[in-house]
Amino acid sequence: MASERQERWERASQTPLLALALAFLVAYAVPIIWPDLPDRVLASCEAVVVVVWVGFVVDLSVRLAVTDARVAFLRRNWLDVVTLLLPALRPLRAVLALSVIGRRGRALVRGRVVAYVVGAVAVVGFVASLAVLDAERASPDANIRTLGDAAWWAMTTVTTVGYGDKFPTTTEGRVVAGALMVTGIALLGVVTASIASWFVEKVSEVAASEERTGERLGDLVEEVRALRLEVARLRGSAAGERLVGPALDGREGVRVDGHDEARSE
Repeated sequence: MASERQERWERASQTPLLALALAFLVAYAVPIIWPDLPDRVLASCEAVVVVVWVGFVVDLSVRLAVTDARVAFLRRNWLDVVTLLLPALRPLRAVLALSVIGRRGRALVRGRVVAYVVGAVAVVGFVASLAVLDAERASPDANIRTLGDAAWWAMTTVTTVGYGDKFPTTTEGRVVAGALMVTGIALLGVVTASIASWFVEKVSEVAASEERTGERLGDLVEEVRALRLEVARLRGSAAGERLVGPALDGREGVRVDGHDEARSE
């Protein structure tokens, strides 16, 4: 369980850390997508990456300092620790930004599973494309050399299709591929579970509606039965009461206390 101080820090740092993570992704992506940019632009991107990395270190240090169970905290956030301790591994830099976005962005879409999954797939696919392109571009045996190749590979991998026309050949690229495969399976599992839950909810609603309809029909049947009994009773009462018309002898039937008597004109 997070301590009260840790929760306050995470609430206060949520928006700034999301902004840092997005800046990190931009600075990480620009040199990969446009490697021929002027040196000062590439140096500026590298400086942004370093500054943001320092910000992430500060955030992790503060959360570790204010938590009540430091060992449990490190176990829960082991990926953050690894990526912060190994900044030289460029593909892992993107994982760090993903971790921050996932941790902080989850609160913004709480209860919106579909929105969260769609956003996660888009961000993970984009970052994986950048990471594998960064790892593969310099390899002489690589078949992923452009952002388009990397994006196509990411789409076929995250959806578990795996055509095999594009694949990583370097160790770093295969590490990225393995992480993307696991992520793709997990995200597809969430999508499948959400769709199944939606169907179950709709079926339950239909069953409940049919049950209510059956109850209403039962009430209507009881009302109709009661009305038929009332009509039958009224008919029987009317049959017992005979109103006699003018008699042949000139007298008219008159009802007195339930008996027919003759009245002279």
